[in-house]
Amino acid sequence: MSSAEARAAAEHAARASYGRLIAVLAASSEDIALAEDALSGSFEAALRHWPSQGVPENPEGWLLTVARNRQRDVWKAAATRTAAQLDETAAAHDPLDSRESPGADTPPGSYDPLADHDPLAIGERRLELLFVCAHPAIDPAVRTPLMLQAVLGFEAAEIARAFAVAPGTMAQRLVRAKRRIKDARIPFAIPDRRAMPERLFPVLEAVYGCAAISLRQGPDSLAGEAQYLAVTLAGLLENDSEAWGLASLTTFALAWSRTDGFVPLEEQDPDEWSPRLIADGEAYLRKAQPSGPPGRFQLEAAIQAVHADRRRTGETDWAALNTLYTALLVVGPSLGAAVAAAVVAGRLHGPETGLAALPSDGVEAFQPYWAARADQMMRAGLDASACYLRAAELTDDVAVAQFLRGRAVVATSAEESRAPGSA
Repeated sequence: MSSAEARAAAEHAARASYGRLIAVLAASSEDIALAEDALSGSFEAALRHWPSQGVPENPEGWLLTVARNRQRDVWKAAATRTAAQLDETAAAHDPLDSRESPGADTPPGSYDPLADHDPLAIGERRLELLFVCAHPAIDPAVRTPLMLQAVLGFEAAEIARAFAVAPGTMAQRLVRAKRRIKDARIPFAIPDRRAMPERLFPVLEAVYGCAAISLRQGPDSLAGEAQYLAVTLAGLLENDSEAWGLASLTTFALAWSRTDGFVPLEEQDPDEWSPRLIADGEAYLRKAQPSGPPGRFQLEAAIQAVHADRRRTGETDWAALNTLYTALLVVGPSLGAAVAAAVVAGRLHGPETGLAALPSDGVEAFQPYWAARADQMMRAGLDASACYLRAAELTDDVAVAQFLRGRAVVATSAEESRAPGSA
């Protein structure tokens, strides 16, 4: 087996099993940081051994056994952390190995070698772990970032971008949260369905964050699994409007996700969108029938439904979007929503109105602001090249940066053509 094949197998195991392995390793000690270190070491061992020995029949059991050995090394000799010997015999006979492996038709996340048959059990292992991280004793401000890192496997820098904070700040928050879990002996225990309502909001935020981050990462990302988690969660809760709103929102996002570079949604050909996913998104949105005012995820899903309707009508209903964004800014105000609302205002009432509506606080390093400002300036006949270039500098998405630099070139050419004496 080549090193590339071994790395691909390890990456697949990480995507499928990272969160559940962390939960098992941290269950006895409540030390998430140690669990992460041990699991990281087991993945390093996999990359060393799998190319020559082949991928084991049960990669998850192999990784878990090696990580447990590394934990024991730390516990036995805190001062001298001797690397654990790779116990392939133990890995081959790990209790997980006797369980049936998931087949090719098993839905993402549904296979759980550790699951029991408790009727109150949540049943989907990653959702259970997300609810673990929503424990009331954990700082509310860090619950969702902790889920994104410890359960869904995102790097601190990726989470920081999603929350519009400095990477160092987010890393410090996560370290403090893990230290508090260890020092306060917060139980790393799986809750049952009775705990879901009171812990729900940060879990919804984590699934939303998983979708938002993944959609920027390309076709091999977790975007599809985020949608699966959202739909599964909504089904478990049955009548929670916000959960169905999130299921709808993540489904619409998949309907027009692309693998051939970046194209703004309004410039995409709607005939290329997935009619099946659009129909599913609309069906989930119909299930989100609130007893009171709609929530944030319902409104965001409704916004996506308006965009999806362009496939049927050939036009975007900017007035409907304006109404929905006005409501969203009341229910769930955010910098991103304010920028998007300004863009809609510009389409509806002209780019000058859009420019005036753009927020001014906290936008210096907020990439969507500069992209939106550049677009409005371009439409108003102003020189937008500098704003496009600033937006390109602030993104780490190569396709987005390439698109924005291309727009900067177009903006420069347009400005030169307007200059006195130009042909």
